Amino acid sequence: MTDLRALFSSNDPVDSSEAFTNRQGQWELVATALAEHLRHVTAPGFDPADLEAPRTHLIVFHGVGGVGKSTLLRKLEAALGGSRPAQWGEPVWSGRRILPVRIDLARSAGTTFEDVVLTIRAALAAAVARPLPAFDIALRRYWEAQHPAEPLGAYLERGGLAARFGKALPQQTQAVLSDIAQALLLPGTVGSVAGEVVTTLIGALRERRQTVRALAACTRLAPLLESEPSLEALSFYPHLLAWELHELPDDKKTVPVILLDTFEDTADRHRDLERLLQRLVWLLPNCFFVISGRNRLQWADPALHGELDYTGPTAWPRLATAPGPLPLPRHSTPAGRQHLIGDLSPEDCDDHLARRLTQDGRPLITPEIRAVITARSHGLPLHLDLAVARFLDIRRTREPQPADFDHTFPALLARALSDLTPDERHVLRSVSLLDAFDLDLATRAAGLTHQAPARRLTERPIVQANPYALWPYHLHGAIRSALTEADDHTDDRWTPADWHQAATRALAALGDQWATNTALTPSRLLLVACLRQGLRLARDHRLSDLGWLTDAAHAYTDDSVWEPLTPPTTPASAGGPHLPLDTPADALAELLTAIARRQHEHRRRTADRLTAILDTGLLPPELTAMALYYRAKAYKDLGHNGASRAGMQAVADAGGRLAPKARRGLANLARISGDFPAALAAVPTLGWKGRHHRVEGDIHWPHGDITRAVTAFTAARAEAEQHNAAGERAIAQVRLALAVSFTDPARAADELTLADQLLDGLDQRATTLLARTAALIADAGTGDVTDRAHHLHTDIDNAGLPFLTRFAELALAFHHAVRGDHHNLTASLGRLNELTATGDFAYFTDIAHFMARRLLLQPSTTRWLEPEETVRRRWETLVAERRHHLGIRLP
Repeated sequence: MTDLRALFSSNDPVDSSEAFTNRQGQWELVATALAEHLRHVTAPGFDPADLEAPRTHLIVFHGVGGVGKSTLLRKLEAALGGSRPAQWGEPVWSGRRILPVRIDLARSAGTTFEDVVLTIRAALAAAVARPLPAFDIALRRYWEAQHPAEPLGAYLERGGLAARFGKALPQQTQAVLSDIAQALLLPGTVGSVAGEVVTTLIGALRERRQTVRALAACTRLAPLLESEPSLEALSFYPHLLAWELHELPDDKKTVPVILLDTFEDTADRHRDLERLLQRLVWLLPNCFFVISGRNRLQWADPALHGELDYTGPTAWPRLATAPGPLPLPRHSTPAGRQHLIGDLSPEDCDDHLARRLTQDGRPLITPEIRAVITARSHGLPLHLDLAVARFLDIRRTREPQPADFDHTFPALLARALSDLTPDERHVLRSVSLLDAFDLDLATRAAGLTHQAPARRLTERPIVQANPYALWPYHLHGAIRSALTEADDHTDDRWTPADWHQAATRALAALGDQWATNTALTPSRLLLVACLRQGLRLARDHRLSDLGWLTDAAHAYTDDSVWEPLTPPTTPASAGGPHLPLDTPADALAELLTAIARRQHEHRRRTADRLTAILDTGLLPPELTAMALYYRAKAYKDLGHNGASRAGMQAVADAGGRLAPKARRGLANLARISGDFPAALAAVPTLGWKGRHHRVEGDIHWPHGDITRAVTAFTAARAEAEQHNAAGERAIAQVRLALAVSFTDPARAADELTLADQLLDGLDQRATTLLARTAALIADAGTGDVTDRAHHLHTDIDNAGLPFLTRFAELALAFHHAVRGDHHNLTASLGRLNELTATGDFAYFTDIAHFMARRLLLQPSTTRWLEPEETVRRRWETLVAERRHHLGIRLP
């Protein structure tokens, strides 16, 4: 079909056509359902007059406006008429006479129920080419009663049905009238008046005269003819049509496939037109119906009893949905007959745009522009068509550029809002602020006291559902973009103040949901999800009151898991200039991003980002302490222990929520400087929040007191399990594996396997590298430890974690000591001397000398908990025991 808009858009010839993107999946659904229907209606026991049998002779396609439902039905009409795409294959009903009849129910088409009935009958008049007496006599009587001044033929010509299906219908109804009058021996003048003929026919049917025996077999014909010929009566006449279709001779047998398009436009407050259409569908069980609309068909809902004639899952078993608090997956099961038309894939979008406009056989829209349109469309065909129209408009004056299409279209918004109630539009705008939502969140964000509008909105195809997600609903991407980005020209459009108030409500609702859940059963998944949505809301809408986000930020950092929260907020682009932080929400988003990203960035980058945040002065005191603390940690990892100590001390002195962690940091810094008594003295003051058992274990293993270290790390892991702290449990497990690796390689392998399991899904770069160091220690004296240590050094350098270099070098020293490799051991000792020249981790150099049974080159600055000789003997013993374990004998 030629695109006339494109044809008349320019003097430059452009080849354009309606590029239908392949919907083979939908065709297969229709073909399967139709094949099942054909088997059913041709079975020996089928009776079209059975009014109690469940109805399965329909299939429903629903989806957001612009997704391609009408295009699909036009393509199905053509395919059922014999013009199918090659890839759709040959249908299994080859040889059966299929009559596709598409009826547009859009308000703009002005289709009435009379038009629906006449369209079906006119199509049959052309296809069957013979009268259908029972139906035709009733139709003729109705028409003369309701349209006395307009002949049926004139109405068909005026409405375009005569041009579409020919003029056979008026002739056939007149022939029926004449034949019945002749059979009843009525005068010729009477035989042209339907009312007179019907009166006599009713009497003949009641008396079971031989002359009307064929019609008498239709048991409900007489009562229908006796009833007042009203629109209500017309809605029951399809029963007569079903009977006539069933009675057709084999050479005339035809199965109508009636495609009802834009079914959502039949909806009104009282469902008047829908009730008539449902009755027509029910009374034509030997026809097959394909219905498309924006919403699921609700006929199987028992709640509609009284509004429609036939309701409930018994009547419409293939339309039923299982009850429950969560929505069903939108993809239908094979037995279901309600199917959501999904968005096009990026590949299909590109293919559609490439074939939509061509010139000299080549795509007119460039690949770069097609990529932008595809990304912006979210797979919605209407967006593609609007973009094509914009391309043609721009092309009249200049060459279109990709940037011309990096936006959405107001027409999408108009389409989305067109059939929603005011309350539903209010909820829709509110939830457009959220990435995902449930009924409670939607209702709270909208500021409503009842959930009904939100529930109705979730039943619309513009809302997509995933029953397995934390929040089961989310808006279609294209619709959400239109709501938040496109110019809104509707009468009830929101002001900037309205959007700000809605964002404030949505942020508060997220906080309440997180707080309520945390009080009952804390969920890390919910915490991260609420933070992601809350940070974006507060940042994008410049909300000054951070409220619950401060508590959530502390909860997020407590467990050292580091799920990604939000993309970086300061860089305008990769390598581009930095955008200023203007609000506390900006600063908090950047703070948490910097803390989480430190697992993937050099610690220098982390320290710089945190310094920039602190320099803005935007954070409240409690969050300022968080920035100070994590900058101090970054300084410690970089080996800047003086700056780290100053930061930790400031946080500890402030006495806030991070004070225990800061005191732990000070204890660790004391240990790093070699002051073990000071570090141990701090342990009783730390408690669980200060990770006291872990700090104690880190003090004992450098003394070679592996037993006490293992006891402390085991207690740390158990305490983490009690507090359901997955991140801390993994850290304690790696420390436990590190301690065990010096004494028991077999157990160390088991502990490292558990450590790998606990680290799976966590983003802990330093802990992961430490686990690799523990594996080197466990394998000391064997294999390719030296090569693995070299690769580990490289990864540590790339991570910006120089403190771990000392651990890797200590593992190498242990390896060389076990093997008695004096040359490499000397080199390792030299590297350790260089790495600890500042005094930090100087005890590692002491330990390496103890392993090598060598004297220290100068007096040690380390303050051990025990005599130095005791520590030396322990490390000498650990080396000797590893040699014995490996069977290594030195000369």
